[in-house]
Amino acid sequence: MIGIALRTLRFHKGGFLASFAALFLGALIVVGCGGLLETGIRSAAPPQRLAAAPIVVTGDQRYHGTVEELIFPERARLDAALTAKISVVPGVAAAVPDVSFPAALASHGTVTGHNWASARLAPHRLARGTAPSGPGQVVLGEDLAGRAGLRIGGHVELLVHGAAERFQIVGLATGSGDVFVADADAGRLAGHPGTIDSIGVLLAPGADTGQVTRAVKAAAGSGPAVLTGDDRGRAEDPDLIEGTDDLIPLAASFGSLAALALTFVVAGTVGLSIRQRQRQTALLRAVGATPGQLRRMILAETMILATTATALACVFGPWFGRRLLDVFVYGGVVSDSVAFRSGTLPLIVGAGLALTAALGAAYMAAHQAARTRPTEALAEAESERRRFSLVRAGLGVLCLGGGTALAFGTAGADGPDAGGVATPAALVWTIAFGLLGPVLARAITGALTRPVRALSGLSGELATANARARAARLTTAVMPVMLATGLALSLTYLQTTQSDGARRSFEQAQRADLVLTSTAGGLSLDTLDTVREIPGVAAATAQIPSRGFVEPTGAPAPSSSADDEESAGPQPTELALQGITAQGADRTTTYRAATGTLTALQGDTVVLPTRYATGHRLGDSIAMRLGDGARVRLKLVATIDAPRGYETALVPAALLAPHTDTGLVPSILISAAPGADRSALTTALTSIDRPGLRLVDRDDLAAAQQDQDHTQATMAGLIIAVVVGYAVISLINTQALATAERRREFGLLRLVGATRGQILRMMAVEATLVAAAGIALGGLIAALTLVPAGLSVLDSALPGGPPWILGVIAATALALTVLTTLATTRITLRGDPDTTG
Repeated sequence: MIGIALRTLRFHKGGFLASFAALFLGALIVVGCGGLLETGIRSAAPPQRLAAAPIVVTGDQRYHGTVEELIFPERARLDAALTAKISVVPGVAAAVPDVSFPAALASHGTVTGHNWASARLAPHRLARGTAPSGPGQVVLGEDLAGRAGLRIGGHVELLVHGAAERFQIVGLATGSGDVFVADADAGRLAGHPGTIDSIGVLLAPGADTGQVTRAVKAAAGSGPAVLTGDDRGRAEDPDLIEGTDDLIPLAASFGSLAALALTFVVAGTVGLSIRQRQRQTALLRAVGATPGQLRRMILAETMILATTATALACVFGPWFGRRLLDVFVYGGVVSDSVAFRSGTLPLIVGAGLALTAALGAAYMAAHQAARTRPTEALAEAESERRRFSLVRAGLGVLCLGGGTALAFGTAGADGPDAGGVATPAALVWTIAFGLLGPVLARAITGALTRPVRALSGLSGELATANARARAARLTTAVMPVMLATGLALSLTYLQTTQSDGARRSFEQAQRADLVLTSTAGGLSLDTLDTVREIPGVAAATAQIPSRGFVEPTGAPAPSSSADDEESAGPQPTELALQGITAQGADRTTTYRAATGTLTALQGDTVVLPTRYATGHRLGDSIAMRLGDGARVRLKLVATIDAPRGYETALVPAALLAPHTDTGLVPSILISAAPGADRSALTTALTSIDRPGLRLVDRDDLAAAQQDQDHTQATMAGLIIAVVVGYAVISLINTQALATAERRREFGLLRLVGATRGQILRMMAVEATLVAAAGIALGGLIAALTLVPAGLSVLDSALPGGPPWILGVIAATALALTVLTTLATTRITLRGDPDTTG
């Protein structure tokens, strides 16, 4: 039977090529997504600027003692005195402090500044000139100096920490596009004097890295994080931690969608390919082949095909995973410092899933052929009698229950979190409809039978008769249309709904006419007084965005030790923080006190969203962690109402600013007085004696919000392009395969007098019927997914996004189905009538 299997592969190239393409592409996507998941789990970010230090000590960004890993968004800094403490640890040759700060050249954009001592950690070396040894001296990277046309001995103006400072260029460093200043200047320019970002530890000759690491941990105490290997990259960019953590659920969701598509596509394509040869297998049974021989033949040919396709996918899968990571980097999902890591597990999972789907489909088809009695084999092949499995029906009903539960979960979720619940809901609904496909497809086509007959006459009669006679073939054709349409509608409208929710929340929170910002990293808080004195300004408020945590009432204080066990008790609540000045907030923002008053937001106080103030009374002391991990106790002075999931806690700007990376005010919200001359007001505001001032209006704010949606749109676009693209390929494959197998049927029709045109019209109607059933089922999947999401995010049963998306997706599915069917039919009808196929 193995020999027959090999010969079968030769004489049924079309079906096997379709199966090969489905297996290869599906396994390729799953292996690539598995590599992304492993990359997120490993969080590997090989150091670049600190590469010369085998050990790096930095502030710990992780909120320890919690069940869910939480990350402080602002850099946690170290006391500069820790450098001297570590430098005397046995085995340490030198402890080098590292301080970085954002800056901008007035004419050449943003750069990053560092203290000169940290240059030896890269290592950078001085190419020309001398090192900066005093105030006002700077060394530029050769690349930067070349682009800016700057030379040693010249001067350069840096916009840094809200001010413009003039520096003398005393040297050029190899390669780097950064700038280096004297160590004494770096702390001041970073806005956090007396603190450093990290410490690079250089080892003495012959020192053991493991022993020195343990000694450094003991010397540093429980607060700082001591990093080695690829983890050192986290000291260069703390956002790496959160970025790679975000990659884990994203890759898992992406991989789940890909795995679902693979399972449906491979099972359908392989099953259809085997059913193409139903008459041949029936003949083998009739001439004496045993059930075991038939099973071995079908499984052998499927194993040969699947093994070849998945082996090839395992070769190219890691490459595909790297390309996916590149797109995520481009979209701002993860840092470009994250290194792609893909081991054997993604290969095993991708190949195993593809092989299991293929062999499962082959086994079911083989079992169907093998269990038929020889005397009934040919009749079975002609009539295509199929029994609907009770096990399949039970699993389908179970998945319907799971989808219903997830739909309620989506409707009850916070707006920003609705997508995380809706995506698995779409998966479960799709699985349920796939399992119940034969019943649903027959029901929908039955409902469409009369309209089709009325509109298309004899062609419709033949098409509906074919649909009734070949229900299994119809179901196989409908499923990829359903999969492509359902996923495309669900994923696209989920993204537009989330974007509309974020935009609505942003617009509802803004009342300012103008916003003042600075390219020098921000504005000092005293700029606010200057702005308020300008004629035409009715109100002005500082705005400092960050994130923080409300600690649970009565819970023990979380320890900063990385070795502590996770707490199973009450957990901290993560909240968006907004640092504002109370004066003028009622004119520049939409924040309104539900209880208390916003004017009391002075000193160590906080305004909590009503939802998170439950159990507290005005005047209570609230334990919180700010963005850099600092613990504070703030007096509750008011509460505010906000849409679920978009709540923000308010704290005084003067309190929050020192706990942010820059220590400055990123923007000042301004409301113009009624009748004020906007042109004169703009001129007066931009003439304030502050460097790099930039004034934007409401339209610019809306554009900035759209730019912030770019990351989400990139992720959604990639998932749609890959997963839906794969489903579309399967749609084309399946329609071509299902049509090509009907050569004998077409030959019989032509022998009894049907013309090519009549057969083409019949197939066009049949393809339209298939597309309509698939689009209806896909639309139902999308509706069951999107209605709960719309209720959660927009308080509406309708999703966000333009209606034309629905029309484009439906029209595309219809066009692909009809055009593929007609093209394959035209090819099949070439030559004289043939009834032997």
